[in-house]
Amino acid sequence: MRSSRLCVVLEFEFNLSVVVEIDLQLSSHLTTLASIHKIHHTLHRLNLTEDVGQDSRPSACCPRAMPPRKKRRPSAGDDMSAKKSRQDSVFRKHETPQIREEETFSSKRCLEWFYEYAGEGCDDVVGPEGMEKFCEDIGVEPENVVMLVLAWKLDAQSMGYFTLQEWLRGMGSLQCDSTERLRNSLDYLRSVLNDSTSFKLIYRYAFDFARQSKYKVINKDQWCNVLEFSRTINLDLSNYDEDGAWPVLLDEFVEWYKERQMS
Repeated sequence: MRSSRLCVVLEFEFNLSVVVEIDLQLSSHLTTLASIHKIHHTLHRLNLTEDVGQDSRPSACCPRAMPPRKKRRPSAGDDMSAKKSRQDSVFRKHETPQIREEETFSSKRCLEWFYEYAGEGCDDVVGPEGMEKFCEDIGVEPENVVMLVLAWKLDAQSMGYFTLQEWLRGMGSLQCDSTERLRNSLDYLRSVLNDSTSFKLIYRYAFDFARQSKYKVINKDQWCNVLEFSRTINLDLSNYDEDGAWPVLLDEFVEWYKERQMS
């Protein structure tokens, strides 16, 4: 009997909680509807609502026209900004060609640069005196190896001399038309020696300079063999083959070197 009453009580409390929950949800919906109605009434009073009748409904082909926007009058600040923009555009048009002209190689500047060292009445050649001044301006000694690389780039035919054609052709390939540009290219000229192919070409080219000396005790084959010898033989000459195809000149050098080490 008691369990039956307990079940009835529990069922009643459960039904009551459901009713309360439904009532709360209904109250919430009613509150929301009231708020919407209040907002619509306010908008209607301010003539901000549209008549949704069939006659006044805008058709798809004729949408309601938007009111024209008023054009804003330009202020004094806008006039100044537009004027400055036009001035900057004109300035850039005049500025760009000048920058490009300075960056590109100029044969005229290169020619004028050449005659700073050739002087007058020198038959278009930079001689020893001009070469000394030239080396001083670019900041290297005449015997510096970079001068040999430069002579190779110019394909100069005589040591200590640059002709006009050699100058224009070589400096044109380097894109140098002034002392400053050549000074900025010195690191590149030195780096050329790090390439094995270029080094070999420069070494062979140097023979033509060396043979202009009054001491002519080596021929071109011997000159090239010396380079090969320096690249393949150890510093202590331990891997040198006396029966190899080395010239007599190098055989004599090896013999002299070993005797010197033993004494």
